Amino acid sequence: MGGGEIVLIIFVFLLFFGSKAIPDIAKTLGKAMREFQKATNEIKREINESGGGLGDEIRDIKSTIHNVKSDIQEGIHKHTSDIQEGVKEHTGDIEKEITQIKSDINQGTEKISTTITNEAKMD
Repeated sequence: MGGGEIVLIIFVFLLFFGSKAIPDIAKTLGKAMREFQKATNEIKREINESGGGLGDEIRDIKSTIHNVKSDIQEGIHKHTSDIQEGVKEHTGDIEKEITQIKSDINQGTEKISTTITNEAKMD
């Protein structure tokens, strides 16, 4: 609402009710607004009181969900740690076998090279 609209409304009030009735009307409107505010506050209070147990239940549910979430995360962490340890153990075994195979290949290659060199000398 703009300033011009407010002035127009005040002017219409003055025309309909006169300058003497306006304070009484304002007083009545003030009382009505206080009563409306009291009623609104009373409704809010009743809603809060009746819903008080609901808030406790919601907090309990949140707490339960948080605990379950923590348990699941802990279980996942434990199982992934176990898997990582198993992989590390097997990786070490595989690396040992690869090292042994490389050594065997190198020894075999040296024997073949020695044999070829010896045969070349004989020719």
